[in-house]
Amino acid sequence: MSNFSEWTPQSIQDEIDALKHKPGALLPILHAIQDRFGHIPKDAVPIIAESLRQTRAEIHGVISFYHHFRTTPPGSHVLQLCRAEACQAMGARSLEAHAKTKLNVDYHQTTRDREITLEAVYCLGNCACAPSIRIGDRVHGRVTAEKFDRLLDELTTQVVEVQ
Repeated sequence: MSNFSEWTPQSIQDEIDALKHKPGALLPILHAIQDRFGHIPKDAVPIIAESLRQTRAEIHGVISFYHHFRTTPPGSHVLQLCRAEACQAMGARSLEAHAKTKLNVDYHQTTRDREITLEAVYCLGNCACAPSIRIGDRVHGRVTAEKFDRLLDELTTQVVEVQ
């Protein structure tokens, strides 16, 4: 179940119109669109380009440069795994391998059941408790493979109970 709105060309235009007067408006517009719709639909690119008098290639270049932006809808839950140095030093690489195997996805992919999207982040501000992950708005520290599995089980149990 998604907390994001369905997008329409007019709703994309509304987000653009609210911010296009600001200097450097492209990034705030992209963030606003993704915050509202969960991703930046490919059909939004020409609308953004025309409104900002830029090329589609320029807009696409910015979207593809920043790993934060998605061009497909996320799963019901976004799981972010920290890849910053402190987490790497405390075992994030093995946790990353475990997460990818357990979920059967790579970064920027969503599980087949559309429940979990795996994303890399480069600091969750929880370095003292590395390695860390964030599920939704909650940061979890000192995550081992076992703790990861437990958190995943809790998440999937919540999903089953909600349905």
